[in-house]
Amino acid sequence: MGSAVALKRPKQGNHYYFWVGVFFFIVIGVVLSLYFSARQIDYTWRWYRIPKYFAYQEQVEIRSEIDGEVERISKKDNNAVIRVKGTEGTASYAAPVSALGFEEGDQVYYGDVLATYKKWRVGILLEGLWLTLKVSIIAIVFGILIGLFTGIARISSNPALKWSAISYIEMIRGSPLLVQIFIWYFVLGTLFNNILAKHGIGQIPPLWFGVAALACFTGAYVAEMVRAGIQSIHRGQTEAARSLGMTYVKSMRYVILPQALRRILPPLAGQFISLIKDSSLLGIIAIRELTKATREVVTTSLQPFELWFVCALLYLVLTFSLSMLLQYLERRQMAV
Repeated sequence: MGSAVALKRPKQGNHYYFWVGVFFFIVIGVVLSLYFSARQIDYTWRWYRIPKYFAYQEQVEIRSEIDGEVERISKKDNNAVIRVKGTEGTASYAAPVSALGFEEGDQVYYGDVLATYKKWRVGILLEGLWLTLKVSIIAIVFGILIGLFTGIARISSNPALKWSAISYIEMIRGSPLLVQIFIWYFVLGTLFNNILAKHGIGQIPPLWFGVAALACFTGAYVAEMVRAGIQSIHRGQTEAARSLGMTYVKSMRYVILPQALRRILPPLAGQFISLIKDSSLLGIIAIRELTKATREVVTTSLQPFELWFVCALLYLVLTFSLSMLLQYLERRQMAV
């Protein structure tokens, strides 16, 4: 009749609130069980020590490197430059004005503290969290590129391309990621660095072998997503594009791939989140991502309970935030 009928959301019955209560009862029960279990062992909780692993104030001491006399102190705003003149030459040191421990004309010796101040530093856990995120982003970008070309090659009529893509996908998906990391670091890394050393070129850091392992691992799974996405597009669209005079490459670029990428966005987002958790394996090749950073702190502080709970919480916050962001982008993509 021209008027829209408003659909009211059905009221929740009593059974709904009953099961909500059951859920919170289970959560509280789990928390209380962990609490009383922890009280049964001889362990002292030290949560107050955790913040310093995120950020801390470091005591910075500026020491003289020569024997001599403080010739001049140049002050500008809150900063100062101390110039020390000695028999070995002159040396300059920058420090805050409030941190100065000497005046002009004072005699100083090698090792004397010219200034002392506190400076905020990023803690080891935040450094590990940032490295985890950086490695995951770089690996997923290269993984998408590898998967895109491999997925297209997977459905190609060219036997060399198709069989190469199938071999790559099956080898990567059929072996554990941990083994692949070992191969990249100990085998391929040794070969590459030896070749570079013979030509006088610098060594490749372990970080990039870890990124390569994650990217190749991710690329195999992305390739199957791309293949499935392309094959889900009706063949008639390819035939229509070719009938308009488009080449295979143009029809794939302008017609098929844009639609396929929309369909593979949800599994691709899930692969990215899984990659963040898989990056925890890079600690075995001396990459200080979040898990390795936590393990190092546990070794020095002897606080395994608090730190591993914090580590798990950081992974949860990271993956949950990315999941919400990707869901938002997916909704926007669907609305276009």
